[in-house]
Amino acid sequence: MTSHKSYLIGMDLGTTNIKATLLASTGEVIATASRANDLIMPGADMVEQSPEQWWQNAVDILQDISQQAGRSIIEQVKGICISSQTVTMLPVNAKGEPLRNALIWMDARSKGQLDRILNIIGTERFINIVGGKPDVAFLPNKLLWYKENEPDLYDETTVFLQASSFLNYKLTGELTMDLDQAVRTQCLDLNTLSWSNVIGDAIGIPLNEMLPIPQPVDTIIGTVSENAALETGLVAGIPVAAGASDAMASMYATGINTLEQAGESSGTTSLVFIGHDSPSANNLPVVTKPCAIDGMPYVFDAPINTSGASIKWYLDTFCEAEKQQAKESGIHIYDLLNTNAASTPVGAHGILYFPYLLGERAPLWNTHARGMFIGMSLDASKNDFTRAIFEGTAFALKHVFDTVGQSGAKPTSLRITGGGAKSRTWCEIKASVLNMPVHILDEGSGDVPLGDALIIGHKLGIFPNLKETTDALIKVKEVIEPNPIWVEHYAKIYPYYIKMYQSLDEDLLDYQRTLDGLKA
Repeated sequence: MTSHKSYLIGMDLGTTNIKATLLASTGEVIATASRANDLIMPGADMVEQSPEQWWQNAVDILQDISQQAGRSIIEQVKGICISSQTVTMLPVNAKGEPLRNALIWMDARSKGQLDRILNIIGTERFINIVGGKPDVAFLPNKLLWYKENEPDLYDETTVFLQASSFLNYKLTGELTMDLDQAVRTQCLDLNTLSWSNVIGDAIGIPLNEMLPIPQPVDTIIGTVSENAALETGLVAGIPVAAGASDAMASMYATGINTLEQAGESSGTTSLVFIGHDSPSANNLPVVTKPCAIDGMPYVFDAPINTSGASIKWYLDTFCEAEKQQAKESGIHIYDLLNTNAASTPVGAHGILYFPYLLGERAPLWNTHARGMFIGMSLDASKNDFTRAIFEGTAFALKHVFDTVGQSGAKPTSLRITGGGAKSRTWCEIKASVLNMPVHILDEGSGDVPLGDALIIGHKLGIFPNLKETTDALIKVKEVIEPNPIWVEHYAKIYPYYIKMYQSLDEDLLDYQRTLDGLKA
């Protein structure tokens, strides 16, 4: 790292909030700020967000950081990088003005459009083009839904942006998209890294005209404009990077810099990262994406939908008594859950939990999957259910590791950051299910905006050796070794987790179709 001080801003536009960090070149966090994002749900399977709120939140955050840091520091900011949730469909007109709320990754209204696209192209051919399993979370079906259902707005549309692209536009006036998110849209031909004419023809949309040319994540796309500087409190002329998905920025923030290390950003969802030295085949459930980290040319990037969300759902739905107990005892509710889960033996007295409350992305890519408890008996206790949730989410993590392992990736340790890293029982279960040590990062490490700051800092030469920088900045607080007895037991239980879901998959699909028919 450089010895003289300069400063960088990393910002992440997540689903639930926007957060930013002002980082000194010495590694010191000078200021942080965040604001909440609202979900807009106008109908069944519809989840939107307001781009105007995104920008107002970003303005408030940057003003807050500027005030915390002081003008002398803000004048030494050398670069900005913004990551975001993905995939988003945000149409803007020729003036860069949003034409409607953004359809975010959670929006599932376009299932019918996805089925029609796959009928036109063929599922196998589609997978070979985009390098991943089709899912309603992605962009082609959302674009087709928009064209068919809001044709007047479509006719006014000049370009479609991602969430971070919109903030970059507001800062610089440039309409762009980073390559990392472009790869994730399922509109990009992974064989050529250009927009797919086959997919464009299938949906009747000229992708090369209506999607920006993808830029590498660390490309300097422009600088902060005079107007944006006045609005945010920044200084005009600060370089702005193309940015990345929150997944890619989170990988940087976990400090992964060798192929032996895997990472999990454990929050509402889990983002799992496993490096590889060569590209995977395109038709696998989890595929590699290009990676800019030295020594890690490719990375498997696997999102698990409702890991932490499963625990929050359980708390909100069934645990009012535990919340009151924790409040009266002066302990955190999650600490109480840890104690309760630890009081029950491995296997939760026969209860298996399947954490598919919002379908599942990796490695199933399955919108009809559903959350399930299997194996209950009359003597089942609430603590059994608690442990079953911890174990089921760990099994989902192992399912990703096993899937990636079929492509030759061989991680030997897991680094965990985020809220899930605070649950020691959960981490011990993960270590034992995976049979590898779990490295818990300290609370100052692993924050997604830190990853953004590392991307732009490396690009500008402020952090010339990224491995040295991450080793210095991102600290391991504790290493949790697998429990040998648990390892043996979980090795026997896990195959039933896989078999039971596979046995139910077709029936779950038929059941969901039946329910959809009843709604109609």
